[in-house]
Amino acid sequence: MSRLDRCYSIADLRRAARRRLPRAIFDYIDGGADDELTLRRNSRDFLRYELVPRVLRNVEHADLGTEVLGTRIGFPVVCAPTGASRLFHHEGEAAVARAACEAGTIYSLSSVSTLSIEEVAAASVGPKWFQIYVWRDRAILKDFIARSREAGYRALCLTVDVPVPGNRERDLRNGLTVPPRLVLGTLLDTIRRPRWLWHYLRSPPIAFRNVTGYAGAATDMVSVMEYISRQFDPLVTWDEAAWMIEQWKGPFAIKGILSVEDAQRAVAAGATGIIVSNHGGRQLDHVPAPIEVLPEIVDAVGSRAEVILDGGVRRGTDVIKALALGARACMIGRPYLFGLAAGGEAGVKRALELLRSEIARDLQLLGCNSIAQLDRSYVRRRIQ
Repeated sequence: MSRLDRCYSIADLRRAARRRLPRAIFDYIDGGADDELTLRRNSRDFLRYELVPRVLRNVEHADLGTEVLGTRIGFPVVCAPTGASRLFHHEGEAAVARAACEAGTIYSLSSVSTLSIEEVAAASVGPKWFQIYVWRDRAILKDFIARSREAGYRALCLTVDVPVPGNRERDLRNGLTVPPRLVLGTLLDTIRRPRWLWHYLRSPPIAFRNVTGYAGAATDMVSVMEYISRQFDPLVTWDEAAWMIEQWKGPFAIKGILSVEDAQRAVAAGATGIIVSNHGGRQLDHVPAPIEVLPEIVDAVGSRAEVILDGGVRRGTDVIKALALGARACMIGRPYLFGLAAGGEAGVKRALELLRSEIARDLQLLGCNSIAQLDRSYVRRRIQ
């Protein structure tokens, strides 16, 4: 039995990732903003809902397939965009894209990935989305849109909850700032992770490959990070979102929605997907968990756009609860990053396999043979 085969849950993969990564890098995945209240709520608030099973039903087979933004996938979990994946494993985004393809689902590539749009397209034939921000330089956005279209990406995902970076105190304490301010303890801990350090030193330098061409003469990671930080635009309005939707002319999701008002404005702007998300608790602290606001957003716009939940998913039961409350699918970030850190492509496969098998088993235990059968009669709010 392999080391990954002894990981029986996403929590096990998290522990494996913690053992393998330098603490500063693990904290970058694991941490949130300020007091990390929202980070904890994202998973904890799934506990506010209980499942209501049916019995004596034919559940010999469990159909997990669904369609998300025009793409048929094998089970209702999509790999969310996460930046700088080669920090966690030297194969980075390519490993995640290949694992997602094999699992029969979608991989969303981040603008601040360490492999380019074209490199990830070449690494996997599976369906892919590309994630964008609203940056000050609109020429970059036009180029990203054109490159994504040319490379065969099926949808764009606009992240709207980063007008400025959040206050992530774990990163500040570890010196993961722009520019970096590495402290002695961080350096010593890195030396104690020889396998990670070996691959880091033996692999090509980490760079934000989608952006380096726009950062002038700067090519080193620190200078490009500084350039990216300056590009986040706090003046963004819904007009820019509508402009990007018009430029793309295809499936378009807006990620970072937590209110009915914003969901309605996103649909009015032309979005075909609403991703209910608080950026994994990494931006504004003390905001609701996505599962808490999901039902009201589904009620408001679910007949006009597909609603996807992003944040806090660690178990198949979390996915089932979200689907029963009206989500089309769920996005995951940290779960597959824990797998990536623990074992590269095989670790991502393990994370996706675990969630898929849990969803199938739990769906059958719930008395359903298809996720299409799920509705609100299968969940109830716990009485506190």
